[in-house]
Amino acid sequence: MVTRFPPRSTHPRGRLRILLASGAAALALAAGSVVPGNPLAPAPQQAQAADGKSVLTVAVAQSVDSLSPFLAQRLVSTSIHRLMYDYLTNYDAKDSHTIPGLATEWESSADKLTWTYTIRSDSKWSDGEKATAEDAAWTFNTMMTDEGAATSNGSFVSNFKKVTAPSPDKLVIELKKPQATMTALDVPIVPKHVWEKVGDFSKFNNDTKFPIVGNGPFILTDYKVDSYVKLKANKDFWRGAPKFDELVFRYYKDQDAAVAALRKGEVSFVAGSPSLTPAQSASLKNAPDIKVNDAPGRRFYALAVNPGARTKDGEKFGDGHKALLDQKVRQALFMGVDRGTIIDKVFQGHAVEGEGYIPPRYGSYFWKPEGAQKLAYDPAKAGALLDEAGYKKNGAGKRVGKDGKPLDFRILCHATDPNDKAIGKYLQEWWGDLGVGLKVDCLDNVSDPWYAGEYDLAFDGWSVNPDPDFVLSIHTCAALPTKAKASAATDNFICDKQYDDLYAKQAAEYDPAKRADLVKQMESRLYDTGYMNVMAYPNAVEAYRTDQIKSITTMPSDGGNIYGQDGYWSWWSAVPAAAASGGSSDDGGSSTGVLIGVGVAVVVLVGGGLLFAMRRRSTAEDRE
Repeated sequence: MVTRFPPRSTHPRGRLRILLASGAAALALAAGSVVPGNPLAPAPQQAQAADGKSVLTVAVAQSVDSLSPFLAQRLVSTSIHRLMYDYLTNYDAKDSHTIPGLATEWESSADKLTWTYTIRSDSKWSDGEKATAEDAAWTFNTMMTDEGAATSNGSFVSNFKKVTAPSPDKLVIELKKPQATMTALDVPIVPKHVWEKVGDFSKFNNDTKFPIVGNGPFILTDYKVDSYVKLKANKDFWRGAPKFDELVFRYYKDQDAAVAALRKGEVSFVAGSPSLTPAQSASLKNAPDIKVNDAPGRRFYALAVNPGARTKDGEKFGDGHKALLDQKVRQALFMGVDRGTIIDKVFQGHAVEGEGYIPPRYGSYFWKPEGAQKLAYDPAKAGALLDEAGYKKNGAGKRVGKDGKPLDFRILCHATDPNDKAIGKYLQEWWGDLGVGLKVDCLDNVSDPWYAGEYDLAFDGWSVNPDPDFVLSIHTCAALPTKAKASAATDNFICDKQYDDLYAKQAAEYDPAKRADLVKQMESRLYDTGYMNVMAYPNAVEAYRTDQIKSITTMPSDGGNIYGQDGYWSWWSAVPAAAASGGSSDDGGSSTGVLIGVGVAVVVLVGGGLLFAMRRRSTAEDRE
């Protein structure tokens, strides 16, 4: 499941896997993934609940779009679902290879059209019911048959022919054709006995009854719209209970206020929007009892073009500028963006210059244009392209079309993201020199105009999973809405046959090298069409209080992000500073608790004699 940040107020995104060959690898994973804090400093009063329980409070810049895993698309929401529900498989925190989740092992038939998963026997729902293969089968079948339930993750099941649960511990998925993502199905498995009572999946937000029944490391106990989400540790979680008793995600529209709350000890962690600004991180760099984590991220930051909103059956809607239907105009705008200045002046070095669609963190899928293909910053060439497209400058230096109308665009901007605002000003200057006008519309809610197709360009961004299938799928024709202005998986209404053909080929390719080459061809096509201008790969810049959090797992373990991981490792592993001095692994009182938690899982896996039939490495995402 992927997850996106900027685009709309309600968007998804983000996956591949391999097998766990030995317990030693998993232990090494945990040992290398601890970020030390200050175990001697006393925890502020705010880190403790009234009943003395340890509380980890995370300040976030996004509000929840939905607590339903069938509808949620924002990073904060999909991150919370990873804490609430188990997935069939998970990603290793060290290097993102596939490891067991709700499924302990899996194998495919020789023709790769039938996949059989063994469901673990030690997972149960928080209401006491046992989690079984029937829950997984019901989840997938519901997504296959109900359009509302397929809103967020429908691309994963579109190729499914039949899903059954012949026994409580066996899940069988039959495919129409081979599918390379079968060990990267980033879909939360929900309890059938709870969700089968839901009427309309397109409207049910899973926020009417608390606590919400789940089987993940945390149980959601309370929620207030645009305010907070509260969870408690699941003491019966099969991998081991989290070390903090409670976890709170608190929404701050004003990120400076969130940083101030961190300084006061009112929150334990600040994620930013989605990262801290250079000024915010600099102000915290030498603050007492605060650690800034600045690491390569899994996101890209882009400029998306509205190529003309349409439904799957071709009905056009919205009011996107007709000039953007011309590839030359799109490429001219591409060449009118100085990415180097954006990196230096806006991100101030806390990002890498954007190129292809997949961030460099996922090496085997990373692609960048070379030679003449590269649309580098070149105002002169941009102007020539606009001339060729029929938009020449008049006496006042303004580009006008053959109809005499000036070439003016609108761009959707997230009011809470300072990067959008800063880059918007640069675009007004750069494109203004080209004779192109730009209105920057900074809104609290970009969802409505986005879904309605009532925009020309928009600041866009996605978190990419270890397997890139999801973020690739949102640009296919199949992702378009069935009805005008309806929510859908599409990012910005792209529908290109050449891209679709490549997508189908990569989805069925099991050879890692061949699949990676197909993915790169897709990135090349997306780049050439000029629909997605990836301007930067921002670092994950975040901060936490070392007098509240003694240690926490990053992903990857060797200098990765904490918030928005492809899994639940950060919040599951976090050790309270107050309990650090002498607590046992049972109460999560020391960093060894992280090692023991993973170590136990390894003993179970190795002791069970796991054999993974398919050994594949993945390299890209999880919808967040």
